[in-house]
Amino acid sequence: MSDINYNRTKRELVYHGVVIDVYQDTMDFGNGKTAIYDYVHHNGAAAVVPVTDEGKILMVRQYRNALDRMTLEIPAGKLDSPDEEGIECARRELEEETGFRSDNIKWLLNLYGAIGYCDEKIQVFTATNLIPSKQNLDEDEYIDVEAHSVEELKNMIFTGQIEDSKTIAGILGYEVSRKE
Repeated sequence: MSDINYNRTKRELVYHGVVIDVYQDTMDFGNGKTAIYDYVHHNGAAAVVPVTDEGKILMVRQYRNALDRMTLEIPAGKLDSPDEEGIECARRELEEETGFRSDNIKWLLNLYGAIGYCDEKIQVFTATNLIPSKQNLDEDEYIDVEAHSVEELKNMIFTGQIEDSKTIAGILGYEVSRKE
């Protein structure tokens, strides 16, 4: 392990956004060297792997501006506040995006998708015993719901059709958990 001492000497907010805040951190390493690090703060998110009684996973197809294309993902969304429980966010996003509720939501895993510059923590859950409800999309959301088998989704992951980290972790995590 390195003997370098990491010390943040300054944090400057350079952008305050709707979903993220961007900072520049001045770092002093204790050996006479300094550096500027970019840091993106995000309050966190939750995602859910919704499993039908037939064992298929409900997925959402939606446009993602950062990639300028449609993507296939598990339902997810940002926490409404930093202290919102992830399971409550997952419950809300499941119903809003897919039109299903669940009385059986369980924690699966946590992930950080970009630890080199961002602190967004995504809590991933599974949901079974899906109960039909009503899709309730945000004004700027346009989502199609699809059901796929785990094998179909794994094939999409390993052929590059699904590249979203929370979706990959959720699907593969679910597959491992159901075998235990």
